[in-house]
Amino acid sequence: MGVAGPSPFAGGPPGPVMDRDEVDRALARLGAEHEAIETSLLALQDHAGRRLLEGAELSGVTKDRWASAEQAITLLWGYFDAYAGALHDAQELRARRRWASREDLVELTERLRGRSVTVANSSAHSAPSIAGPARLSERFSLEELVARMNELYASSLDMVVTADAVWSALPARIDLLSAELQRTRSLAHSVGVRPGEHPAGDELESITHELATLRVQVISDPLAFWRPAPGSSAPGGGRPDTDRYDRAARALEDIRREIEAVLRVRQDSEERLMRLRDVLSRADRTLTEARSARGEVLAKIAASEVPAVSGPPTVLQERLATAAEYRRHSQWHRLSPLLESLEREAEDELLRARESLTAVTAPLAVRAELRGRLDAYKAKVARHGMAEDPMLMERYDAARRMLWSAPCDLRVAEQAVLRYQHAAAELLVPRQAGPYGPDEGGGRP
Repeated sequence: MGVAGPSPFAGGPPGPVMDRDEVDRALARLGAEHEAIETSLLALQDHAGRRLLEGAELSGVTKDRWASAEQAITLLWGYFDAYAGALHDAQELRARRRWASREDLVELTERLRGRSVTVANSSAHSAPSIAGPARLSERFSLEELVARMNELYASSLDMVVTADAVWSALPARIDLLSAELQRTRSLAHSVGVRPGEHPAGDELESITHELATLRVQVISDPLAFWRPAPGSSAPGGGRPDTDRYDRAARALEDIRREIEAVLRVRQDSEERLMRLRDVLSRADRTLTEARSARGEVLAKIAASEVPAVSGPPTVLQERLATAAEYRRHSQWHRLSPLLESLEREAEDELLRARESLTAVTAPLAVRAELRGRLDAYKAKVARHGMAEDPMLMERYDAARRMLWSAPCDLRVAEQAVLRYQHAAAELLVPRQAGPYGPDEGGGRP
């Protein structure tokens, strides 16, 4: 705040002398401004934010700005008292006569337009000018004094409103989130999610420390958590900075969902363990069937590649026993991820067992298909009255001996079935074609 120089109107009125109407209008306007300023100052004095600032242990930028704001508010009241006194004197001077004399009008013009108000400079001892010692007083016109008060009021109100907005927004939200955090911690503790034993337990401790630290910082330095609105000059233009609060809230929500997943594990773990035992049992039975079928294939089928069959899923059985142990000791946070991986691996194991059984029994399926094809052609030949054909009987017997003997050479047996099939086809073609069409002239009237 600069220091005003000596009045340029010393020794005479500032400009043309005002007439009575101009004086009366100026006094009315200044009186209205006096009432508005007084109302604003009283509202600032009673503002909840100002009372909180007076009683708080402040730090950081808020402490520095509040020290300046307190000086500004004190200066404001000093300016207001000087303004009120000068206005009162001018009003008394005007009230002396109904028709003011020229001497009165000259003096009123000086009082209303000139730098006629002297105000003690309260910052003279604490803030000396770099150009020299600070002046002990300043002279203002009433309009300059109003402008200075408006400036000081706006900056003071901005500081008070900003601090109050942060205090109104963040501490209450932090307290609500802290209450939710305590409920989540209790729930986490009940399912074994504790610090040092589970990452979520460590994260809960971290969030607890962050919220406690954040609350202390918000209470002591609210202005550090204010984000001014770009281009706004109105007092309190902007919004509280909630980034740290929002991060803590998101982290707590993630942990809460994780805890709920662990709770679901506690509720349905027995059923899931039973399903796992059933899946692994079916995989074991399927592998046992595959091993038995492999022995049968090796005994009955010759010249065939039969894949080996893996043993029972002992590793999965051991992990299943570990899961049951976790359940017995209520270690739900460890049981949850183990069950999820076991369920995937058990289904994969059952699928592998079924694929192994299919691969092992493939030669038997081929033999069954060849047997079915041989019998189907024999039945077709019999329908056409050619079952007693010596060549067909010979080829049928040869193929049948190969397919019903052990070990069966599938490649040789398949060739025997093809020879019987071709011979039957050659004999059936003339009868099916006939002079009147297929099936021995079945189309004759």
